[in-house]
Amino acid sequence: MADQSERRRHPRKDLDPPGVACLFIHSNGTDTVATDKPPYSIVYVDCLNKSDGGVLLKSKHRLEPDTQLYLQIYDFSEKKWDYYQGLIRRTDQDAENISYSVVGVESQNVDPASMPQLSQFEDQDIKPLPSDYEFFITNKLLGRIPREAVSAMLNQLKLKQIKAGARFIRQGDPGDTFYLIQNGTCVASVEKEGKLHSVGRIREGDFVGEMSILLGEPRSAHVDAETDMDMWGMTKQQFDQLAREHPELCNFLTELLADRLSSRELTADRTIGKYLITDIIGSGGYSIVYKGIHKHLNRPVAIKMMKHDLAMEPDFLIRFRNEAKIIAQFNHPNIVNVYDIEERFRTVFIIMEHLEGMSLEYILENMSQLPLPRILNILVQVCAGLQYAHKQGIVHQDIKPANIFILPDDQVKILDFGLAAPVGTEDFELPGSLRYMAPEQLEGEAVNECTDIFSLGISAYEMVTGKKPYPQKDPRELLRIRLNQDIPDPMEDATEIPLSFRQFILKACARDPNQRYQQVHEILQDLMPLTEDISLPEYLEKRKMINLFLVYNQNQELVLNRLVEDFSAKVKKLGIILKGAEFKDL
Repeated sequence: MADQSERRRHPRKDLDPPGVACLFIHSNGTDTVATDKPPYSIVYVDCLNKSDGGVLLKSKHRLEPDTQLYLQIYDFSEKKWDYYQGLIRRTDQDAENISYSVVGVESQNVDPASMPQLSQFEDQDIKPLPSDYEFFITNKLLGRIPREAVSAMLNQLKLKQIKAGARFIRQGDPGDTFYLIQNGTCVASVEKEGKLHSVGRIREGDFVGEMSILLGEPRSAHVDAETDMDMWGMTKQQFDQLAREHPELCNFLTELLADRLSSRELTADRTIGKYLITDIIGSGGYSIVYKGIHKHLNRPVAIKMMKHDLAMEPDFLIRFRNEAKIIAQFNHPNIVNVYDIEERFRTVFIIMEHLEGMSLEYILENMSQLPLPRILNILVQVCAGLQYAHKQGIVHQDIKPANIFILPDDQVKILDFGLAAPVGTEDFELPGSLRYMAPEQLEGEAVNECTDIFSLGISAYEMVTGKKPYPQKDPRELLRIRLNQDIPDPMEDATEIPLSFRQFILKACARDPNQRYQQVHEILQDLMPLTEDISLPEYLEKRKMINLFLVYNQNQELVLNRLVEDFSAKVKKLGIILKGAEFKDL
């Protein structure tokens, strides 16, 4: 092997993403094959870079200097394995994560035929081989786990081989292990009153027993091998530990559950409390939405499943439960009705009314601009819903066209109060959508009514111009512009809008919260004069006027003026305009 100075002359290739390296480590640290027992064990690590003379690895396992080993490294960019024989030269603590080590290996390419063979491993120590790894990355679910968790997961999987006819899962036993089937098939059956009722066949590439990591409950069925089977198993305890170390792995649970809930098989697992999931409607950054029915009332509902990376965060879950109690009591025609909250499968389900219609986002994608009367109709209804929520002490935090839903009769419903927060909350997790978030929200400061008003102003800009005020796609560039530049003048693209509507957008989108509208009723005061020729819903009918005459003596004028000023201040908070006129002496 080359000395250190010579090795440094070899160009290094950084792997992005890091490659997966399978290490075959000899039990006594040498490459001498012992005759009394198989000498090799397997460890999966990440490969950061490689050259003709060496590789740099990142490992949680302790790898001692001067250990000889064989390596197979999977290069994601080239989608192929490279084969090496190497000697560990140094092991240093990783500067970014002290639980990992950075390992330098002096290596040279070898013929694949010289690599250790299956017969050289202890049966009880068999982890996936590189040939098995290629099966994993093509599996529809395992192929989606975060790259950072791949090596850690491979180190936990253990081979389980089952003979045809054997029962390897028993109904009522603790649910502590799940398996991925690589070869063979099995049959699940439920035992009831001494009789077996078949519930389905499970094939290669499928999981079996996976509900154990979602429920932690006793097995709900027997599973018998129909043929000889090769399976890779992991315990619930092992998975939970991995998820703590790699929170991104929670996405795997979401994929796993979504795959089961989207199945066409109507199983008991698709029942969420009193509701039965029937179809998938859509998916977003924080949730997956299903269509369902109330089993007893036969009423259609929408069932929103929070993704596990949120639902398994203790702080979020506590906050969500508290807010859900308030949101479930909302009763306003411009806010979607929430019927119920269910916790199951290690996540949270929000049961709400099922709506027919389309989102404002969809409408904007299919129309260049909206006519001003329709824009005003939408805005006034959204304002009515927000005003109601704000009076309950709740800020939505994610007002945007995707969360504004238009029914066939043009009634507007605000969606997605699942990310709402109490007024004054400081939120450092940026729950809203970056393009619509207020500057103070981007900086993790306390949110209040002004936060929703800013997002509403951005949405109004899109409706009237047909464009996004901040079209940048790079998140870092978008964040910089959002914090340092004012919104463009909407009249540059919508020259015919009234000046008062232009002023509404610019004021609503002021970067300084103190320069914005402070409450929604102030927006309504400015917008309502523009709605004279618009047919608003009955609950938003045009303003009426009451004449009130006060007859008083001249010596009462000072006291009366104070009373009128106090009265004017109070009705202004309700969005009522008080005007006075002085008559000649009676």
